[in-house]
Amino acid sequence: MFCNQCEQRTSGGCVKVGVCGKKPDVAALQDLLVHSLKGLSLYAIEGRKAGITDQETDDFSVGALFSTLTNVNFDSERFVSLIKKSVELRDKMKERVKTAGGQTDFNDDAAQFIPGATTEDMVKQGEATTLMPVEVNPDIASLGLTTLYGLKGLAAYAYHAQVLGQRENAVYEYVYEALSAMLNKDLTMDAWVALTLKCGEINLKAMEILDASNTGKYGHPVPTEVPLGAKKGKAILVSGHDLKDLEAVLKQTEGKDINIYTHGEMLPTHAYPELKKYPHFYGHYGTAWQNQHKEFAAFPGSIVMTTNCLQKPLDSYKDNVFTCGLVGWPGTAHIKDDDYAPAIERALALPGFTEDTAGKTVMTGFARNAVMGVADKVIEGVKSGAIRHFFLVGGCDGAKPGRNYYTEFVEKVPKDCMVLTLACGKFRFFDKDLGNIGGIPRLLDIGQCNDAYSAIQIAVALSEAFGVGVNDLPLSFVLSWYEQKAVAILLTLLHLGIKDIRLGPTLPEFITPNVLDFLVKTFDIKPITTPDQDLAAILKEPVQA
Repeated sequence: MFCNQCEQRTSGGCVKVGVCGKKPDVAALQDLLVHSLKGLSLYAIEGRKAGITDQETDDFSVGALFSTLTNVNFDSERFVSLIKKSVELRDKMKERVKTAGGQTDFNDDAAQFIPGATTEDMVKQGEATTLMPVEVNPDIASLGLTTLYGLKGLAAYAYHAQVLGQRENAVYEYVYEALSAMLNKDLTMDAWVALTLKCGEINLKAMEILDASNTGKYGHPVPTEVPLGAKKGKAILVSGHDLKDLEAVLKQTEGKDINIYTHGEMLPTHAYPELKKYPHFYGHYGTAWQNQHKEFAAFPGSIVMTTNCLQKPLDSYKDNVFTCGLVGWPGTAHIKDDDYAPAIERALALPGFTEDTAGKTVMTGFARNAVMGVADKVIEGVKSGAIRHFFLVGGCDGAKPGRNYYTEFVEKVPKDCMVLTLACGKFRFFDKDLGNIGGIPRLLDIGQCNDAYSAIQIAVALSEAFGVGVNDLPLSFVLSWYEQKAVAILLTLLHLGIKDIRLGPTLPEFITPNVLDFLVKTFDIKPITTPDQDLAAILKEPVQA
C-alpha cells in the first residue's frame, strides 16, 4: 500500500498499514474505487454534453469519494460493493451516451475496467493502479494529488448537503472534470494549477449549500452554553458531523429516558434551535476524535458514529459502537434505514451515568448570524482600539506531537485580541476562559469544519464594513490540518486570494518543493514556527523573551 493523504502519515507515506488503522487491502480497494470513478466520470461528462444527467450517479460519485476520506470506512466488503456499483453506473451511462450519439470509445483502462471475481482479485487490481499517471512529472503529480485530496473534502461537504436534499450541479460537473483530468497525461502545469484552485472555488459552493441545508432545516445557530458534565440516567453519545443523524437519534429516543450527548465535532449542534428544543439533548462529552479510545471506553452508554473520524473500536467497547451512513468498521454494528433501535436497545441495557456529575460549561453557536448580530460592537471595538486583532485559529486536531502549539498560541494571544475558532482543532483550548471585550467573548466558536462558510462570510462582512479587502483586515489565519476536508478549505481560501496563512503542524507530504515555492510566492503561505515568533511577526512586535 501507499497512502500520504493525511497529516499523520508516516514519513514518506504509509506503506505497511495506515497510521489511521487502514489495512493494505482496504487501501488498495479505495484506490480501485477512485480508479473506477475516473472511468465513470468520462461517460458522465459525455452524458452532460448530450443533455443526460442522472441524480443517482451524481449522488453515488460524491458519496463514494467521501468514503475514501481518512477515518470514514475501513470495511473492505463495503468497498467491493461500491466498486461494483460504480462500474454498473458507468456502463448504464455509457449505453445512454451511445444511444444519444456521444463519444464512448475511450481506451483508458478506467473506462474499460472490469472488477475481479473475488475480493482478493480486486485487491490485486487496486495494488496495480496509480492515483496519478506515473509518466507525468512530480510537480504535476503533486498538483493532481492535491486536487484529488481536495476533491475528497469537497465530496464530504456535498454529501452532507445531499442528505438534506440540497444539490449544486457545478459540484458534480467539477467532480467529473477533475477525476477525468487525472487520466490525462498531457495537461500542462498551468492547467493543473487552474484545476487545483478551481477545487477551492467549487468547494465554496458546496459549503454554501451545506450551510443553507443546515440553517434551512435547523435554524441559524445561537450562542449556547453547553454543559461538559453528566446527568444521571441512560445515555447515547453521538460523534462525527451529520446533523440529520443526530436529529434521528433525538426523535427516536423521545420519552425513553435516555440523555443524548455529543462528542467531537458534534458540539456545535447544541446551538441549532430545532435540535436544542429536545429536552433530553443534554451536553457534550469528551474532546476530539483521536481521544476516543480513552473516552469511548469510559462512556457508560451506546455510541453512534456519523460520517468521518472513526478509530478502530477497542474490544472493551466495540459492542457499544454503531456506525451509520458511509462509516464502517468490519464486525461493528451498522445502522440501516435510519433505524436507531439497536443503539437505543444497547443504551437501555448499559448502566448509563449513575449520578449527576458537575463540570465546566463551554459556549458555542457563534456562526455568522450571531457574530453579525453584534457587528456594530465589533466594528466600534476595532475603531476605538479595544480590539486590536482577530485570529482565526482552527482546523483539525490529531495525535502527532506539535499540536500543543495551538494551545499555547491561544493562551498567549494578547487580551486586546479576539480568537475565532472552528473544527476539532479547538479542543486544544475550547474550555479556556479568555474573558471578553465589551461584553463579547474573546473566544468565539463558529462551529464544525463544515461551518467554514460561516467563518468566510464573517471575514467578508467585516471587510465590507471597513471598506477594505480581507487581506487588509486585522485578521490572521492560523490553521491546523489532518485530513482532506482541511485541504479543500485551504484551497477555498487560496481561491479567495487569502494570503499570509500559517499552516501546521507539518506541511503536506504530497506537496513538492516546487509547488510549495509557488504557494509561498503567490499566497505567502508559511509553516508555523513557535507561538511567540508567529505572534510577534503578525502583530509586528518584538519576540517575547
